Amino acid sequence: MNIDTLREEASRVLDESLELLIHTGNLPEHALIVLGCSTSEITGARIGKGSVPELGLIIAQDFLSSCQVRNVHAVFQCYEHLNRALVMEEEVLRENRLVQVHAIPQPKAGGSVASAACRLMKHPVLAQSVQADAAIDIGDTLVGMHIRPVAVPLRGDYPLLGHAHVVMAYSRLPLIGGERAVYA
Repeated sequence: MNIDTLREEASRVLDESLELLIHTGNLPEHALIVLGCSTSEITGARIGKGSVPELGLIIAQDFLSSCQVRNVHAVFQCYEHLNRALVMEEEVLRENRLVQVHAIPQPKAGGSVASAACRLMKHPVLAQSVQADAAIDIGDTLVGMHIRPVAVPLRGDYPLLGHAHVVMAYSRLPLIGGERAVYA
């Protein structure tokens, strides 16, 4: 696939995935949504073995603008080289009382998408971890650790972006109390 085809496909997949997540998960304004994305997997390479910074920039721009339009917060997961730290605006980190860590993601140490997100944000910082309202995983990046319990898996109309799997999850409140409990 060429970069223009991937640009169109990425825009469509991210936009429709966000819409589905927000609607199905009944996510509130200012929800935290994590994106884990492997540009290597999208282009058919093995995760972490073929970073594509140009594609990372396209995906980061699309995700940021799609989140902004929907009034939710974009959070970007780094690769294991940075212990899966998360890139976000400093304001989001402070509002959610998260633990800040220090590193600057690079395409081959943190990932092309996270690296691009750092360059695009006004005041980017890295958080050690987060319990987000929802997540989108493109390329089997294992974003589940960043979703608060209980995570509900969700698949959209687009199971692939390029060669990469696309899966999502949103969180719901835990149901407690057993068979006599009443839930609204």
